[in-house]
Amino acid sequence: MRKFLFPQEPDYWLTSLRVGLSLVVLLYAISSRHDWMALYSIGRRSIVGRDLAEAVLAADSPLIPQLGWLVHAGGLTGMNESTVLACAWVALLCAALFLLFGLFCRSAAITTWFLHLCAVKSGIFFSYGVDNFISIGLFYLMIGPLPDRFSLDCWIFLPPGKDPRLHGFFQRVLQLHLCLIYFFGGLTKCIGWGWWNGASLWRALTRPPFDAVPPEMLLAGRHLLPLLGVSVCVIEVTYPIFIYWRKTRLVWVLLVCAMHVMIGLTMRLHLFALIMIVLNLAAFASVWFSRIFSRRSWENHPSAPAEGGDATVESG
Repeated sequence: MRKFLFPQEPDYWLTSLRVGLSLVVLLYAISSRHDWMALYSIGRRSIVGRDLAEAVLAADSPLIPQLGWLVHAGGLTGMNESTVLACAWVALLCAALFLLFGLFCRSAAITTWFLHLCAVKSGIFFSYGVDNFISIGLFYLMIGPLPDRFSLDCWIFLPPGKDPRLHGFFQRVLQLHLCLIYFFGGLTKCIGWGWWNGASLWRALTRPPFDAVPPEMLLAGRHLLPLLGVSVCVIEVTYPIFIYWRKTRLVWVLLVCAMHVMIGLTMRLHLFALIMIVLNLAAFASVWFSRIFSRRSWENHPSAPAEGGDATVESG
């Protein structure tokens, strides 16, 4: 059990998670720039008043972060709502940039997680799965053993190296979390008939605004929809088995990434596809990252593990 939960792993997984998540948050912030005020302000400019979403949150728990906290704090200093919301967007963008370059990693990760969660919860009527997965990834990054060896923090402040077993533990928890997500997601799909006869895929690909594929093309390939639906069910239900088996791990990582690429292209869910690929690569691709980046060039770096703390990969 100790060997399974605390394998000795290098910190390449943490680098991929940090860089990937920062890029996702940057794209999230840039894509929402024009609609930021309409989504989160209160008044005639808003689509749905932020006060309604925050009232629903308060009914669940008063401790859920929300943009209303920042607006209230800004009001105490004489700032109006528009100024606070604009500053929140800029702060989210800057925190993601700091995270991308690995400068003040821990503070940047906490700030990014908090601001993103505030925005998601205050716009709960417009959020969907990608927001939940970004929050999950940022949470793992926030509590993870930062900084990683490729961050600016590691080169500027020269922190001591982390125990590779600590990296192995956090990566293992992320792996188990993804296994639960895919297994139960696939099991839910298997219960109904929609994924066996292709009806669920047809509805998903023809419903606006996700209808990127012309209906004529779907009609021409309608006989492939049941096969694709069953393939998705098989990939997700067997994910915990074949992703851990060393001989099939590469195949299953490629299958899952290809599945999300197709979701992104055919349904315009680009951020969702990107965040799922980032989580899968961070969880299960560190062994390939360690082969790409030679460890020899890092042996004398201050962040390298001390002697006796070998950072060899145990794939579990």
